[in-house]
Amino acid sequence: MAFALCLLGGALRVDDTVTSPPVTAHLLAAVSSGLLPVRQRAPVAIVIATTLCGVLVAPMGLLSTPLVVAPAAISAYSLAVRTERPVTPAVLLPAAALLVAVPPFFETDLSWADTGRLATVAATPLVSAVFGRSTRHRRAYLTIMEDRARLAEETRDDEARRRVAGERLRIARELHDLVAHQITLANAQATVAAHLFATRPEQARTSLDELVGTTRHALDELRAAVGLLRQPEDTSALTEPAPGLSQVPELLSTFHRAGLAVSMHEDGTARPLPPAVDLTAYRVIQEALTNVAKHAATGSAEVRLAWNRDHVIIAVTDDGGGSREPQERPPGYGLIGMRERVTAVGGSLSADVRPQGGFLVSAHLPLPAAGNPARRTDGATDGEGR
Repeated sequence: MAFALCLLGGALRVDDTVTSPPVTAHLLAAVSSGLLPVRQRAPVAIVIATTLCGVLVAPMGLLSTPLVVAPAAISAYSLAVRTERPVTPAVLLPAAALLVAVPPFFETDLSWADTGRLATVAATPLVSAVFGRSTRHRRAYLTIMEDRARLAEETRDDEARRRVAGERLRIARELHDLVAHQITLANAQATVAAHLFATRPEQARTSLDELVGTTRHALDELRAAVGLLRQPEDTSALTEPAPGLSQVPELLSTFHRAGLAVSMHEDGTARPLPPAVDLTAYRVIQEALTNVAKHAATGSAEVRLAWNRDHVIIAVTDDGGGSREPQERPPGYGLIGMRERVTAVGGSLSADVRPQGGFLVSAHLPLPAAGNPARRTDGATDGEGR
C-alpha cells in the first residue's frame, strides 16, 4: 500500500495533471516502502530513513505531496506506538521541518496553494504520530483492564477457597462434637446393658431404651449437619437453635444416664452470652465431658462456671479415680477443636493434668460490656448453626 501511494504521488504534477510515474518515482517508492518491514525493530532509524526519502522528492524533480511521504507517515505511526513520549517529538519535529524546508529551494513560483500543500506534507507524519499515540494509550488501557480482571478473578478464587476451607473446618468441628458425644454415650449405655443383661434384665432393658433414644438423636443431628452439604440453599435444617449454656443441664443428664456423675457449680451472676460464645461454651463442656467418659478412669466429673466482669471461666475437672479402666485410643482432634473454637471468639483454653490427679480443661471466654448485654435469638448462631 505504501509503494502504491508513493508511486501515485510521483505521477502528480504541479498543474494537477497525472502522467506516467518516472523511473525516479519507482526508485523512491521502492526504497522508502522497502524500509517499512523493519520499522518494528528500529523505529527511530526507519523514521529518519523515510524522512530523508521524502526530502529527496523535490531534488529528484517530483512534486512533494502527502502521498509521496506515505512511508514516512507509516513509520511515524509505528514510532509513536512503540516508543516513549520524549522520543517521538524529538524525532518527528525535525523530520517535519525538513519536509517543509527543502522543497522551496527546488520548486519555483510558489503560491499560497503550494504553501498549504507543503504544510500538509509536514503535518502528515505528525498526524500519524497522534493516531499512534492514541493507539498506544488504548493498548495500555486494555492491558490494565485485563490485569485488573485477572487479579479480581484470582482474588475471587482465593476468597472462595478461603470460605470453603472455613466452612469445611466448621462442619468438621460440628460433626466431631456430634459424633464423639453421641457415640460415646451410646457405647457407655451399650456397655452397661451388656454388663446387666444376665443379672438385672430390667435395668439392661432401660439402658437399651436409652441407647435407642441416643442413637436416634445422633442420627437426627447428623442428618441435619450433612443435609447442609447436600443442599446449601435449603434452610429447613436451620430451624432448630444452636445449643448453649441453657441446654447444659440436659447435657449433664445424658452423661448421668451413661454412668458418669457430673456436678455443676456457678460462681457470680450469670449474664447472656453472644450466640457464638454461647455455642462455644456448650461445645467446650460437651467435648471435655466426652473426653472424661472416653479416656478417664473415673465415674465422676465437675463443671464450674465463674462469672466475672468481662469474662467467664469454664472449668471441667475429673479426679482420675473410679472403677473403670481407661481405654487405649488413637489421639483425636477434641482438644484441637476446642482450642480453635475458643480462639475464634477471642478467648483462651488450657488443658493439662492436675497435680492432685485427674485432668483439667479451662476456657476463658469474653463477655459483652455490662451496658450492652447480648440477646440470644433462636436461629442466630453467627455462622455456627446446625
